[in-house]
Amino acid sequence: MSLRSLFLREAPPAGERSFIDVAHDGEIYRIFLRRSGAARRFTLRVRAGARDVVLTVPARASVKDARAFAERHAPWVGARLRRLPEAIPFEPGSLIPLRGVSHRIVLQPPPRGAGAVAAAPPAQAGDEPLLLVGGEAAFAARRVRDFLVREARRDLEACVARHAARLGVKVRRITLRDTTSRWGSCSSSGALNFSWRLILPPPFVLDYLAAHEVAHLVHMNHSDAFWAVVERLYPEVAAAEAWLRRNGAGLLRFGAQTQNARP
Repeated sequence: MSLRSLFLREAPPAGERSFIDVAHDGEIYRIFLRRSGAARRFTLRVRAGARDVVLTVPARASVKDARAFAERHAPWVGARLRRLPEAIPFEPGSLIPLRGVSHRIVLQPPPRGAGAVAAAPPAQAGDEPLLLVGGEAAFAARRVRDFLVREARRDLEACVARHAARLGVKVRRITLRDTTSRWGSCSSSGALNFSWRLILPPPFVLDYLAAHEVAHLVHMNHSDAFWAVVERLYPEVAAAEAWLRRNGAGLLRFGAQTQNARP
């Protein structure tokens, strides 16, 4: 599959007003422009989650200068895009992890299942675990994603409640998003935010992130005192951090959608 089909999109991400197409070595890269009043120089970024390229442009810079900058750095863009792992959509036949165990997505034709999604253990030794999706193939991706979000919420709510009880703190609410830069965050009001993709890795990774964010309800920083609280809640911090460093970026490829920029 060409880079063109993998990385060109029909519409710019939210907040981005325009784009330019840059050709290099037989490929065309669509680069979205984001103007910023705070920017003092051009900055290129390849976003693994969105699988696109964003050029931050100073407020008064011209599109001509932005294009010249992008063209000079086209080899770098191509190299970074090629390093991204192949997208794995939520469609029948795909193999995706659920709590660290690979499951094959299998469509169950109507009326059986009626749109439901369920994980099924191997029928016998050597078989793959399955993720059974009821209904039509056109709706499989949305139903799988909705299922994963529900499972992530259930696991996160249980882990957060356990850690919060140990510290005697109150969680205002838990929100799940498809974040690409942080796996979790905590607001000063006591609201916790997590990536729903934490349902993909082994459970100890989700448990660690839950402990990490609950600990922020005690210390809104990353001081030694904060890390002491985290380790009291979850002693295997190093193992979880190591797993995320090795495998975290790869989680963003699951469910990624690829679109062409032009008809």
